[in-house]
Amino acid sequence: MANPLIDRRRFVQAAGIAFLAGLSPRVLHALERADAVFASAFRAKDGSYGVATVTERGEIVSRSPLPARAHGMAACPATAKAVAFARRPGTFAMVLDLAGGADPVVIAAPDGRHYFGHGCFSPDGRWLYASENDFDANRGVIGLYDARENFARIGEYEAFGIGTHDLSVSDDGAMLIAANGGIETHPDFGRTKLNLDRMEPSLALIDARDGALIERHILPETLRQLSTRHIDLDAAGQIWFACQYEGPRNDTPPLVGRFSKGEPLAFLDLPEETVRTLGNYVGAIAVNRRLGLVGVTSPVGGAAVTIDAASGRVIESRNRPDAAGITAAPEGFAVSSYDGRMLETQSDVAWDQHILRLSGHG
Repeated sequence: MANPLIDRRRFVQAAGIAFLAGLSPRVLHALERADAVFASAFRAKDGSYGVATVTERGEIVSRSPLPARAHGMAACPATAKAVAFARRPGTFAMVLDLAGGADPVVIAAPDGRHYFGHGCFSPDGRWLYASENDFDANRGVIGLYDARENFARIGEYEAFGIGTHDLSVSDDGAMLIAANGGIETHPDFGRTKLNLDRMEPSLALIDARDGALIERHILPETLRQLSTRHIDLDAAGQIWFACQYEGPRNDTPPLVGRFSKGEPLAFLDLPEETVRTLGNYVGAIAVNRRLGLVGVTSPVGGAAVTIDAASGRVIESRNRPDAAGITAAPEGFAVSSYDGRMLETQSDVAWDQHILRLSGHG
């Protein structure tokens, strides 16, 4: 989500006595002095999966078990709910109550659908939107879940593309943004990409009221192997997107771009050195609204790159082996890695691809 969920003090207050009583003194002290709280999915050393809340230093505060591997997460500012979505082609999503007042709710994808690992809440918390694959029809859809009815699935919208991956919503809740990666998959073939020679990447803006298409941006033929994967919004409502290239290794395609409603896509002219550092693959993108920065990570290139949002200029490129998630933090960005490192802390878990900011500035 673009906005912080709750500030750190409200997070501690909302967590409740039972939650806080279960923390060790060391962890409780870390939480009390943290200016930000994050969450991420992980794999434990014993092979089990879960979601953890984490301080601004990367210290794990709490863990919640998951039935299988998750990918992205979403949070609701209005209701203190968070959701972890199964990694493609998983069929579960788990709703967690950050206030500690309700048991987790497991959502199952309907027959003929699976999750793509991402989703978002409407700003008021009434609706949960999930990116899903109608795999037999080879089309992306957006599942609609009613939070007032225990997250019952009440329908779906067309995503106007295939391989619908990341999904976001405008700050006013009026518009959904779908990153259609353009890659055909089917659970009968696991995670195999079935159409690399005829990909159809696009970005779609959709009316959240009725699912009508507002506008669709199809990448040009010269970039048809550039999968549009992840998105975030800045304070002006501008949409930032990040891509993963499925073409020849020696190509240096643009990997990051931005656009607004009614405007064409504009790719950043990143230095060739940066593109090669990222290994033609951006795994996650985040906007720090307060500082006017955009951050991207690449597990392929083992790098975390910070970009000035106004100028599009690269201001920092850091070597970060196994770089995974990234999200806005008080001092810039929080970055995690598959080997268990997040910020200043090395933990006994393998962090998954994305980090969700639950509280703090950014």
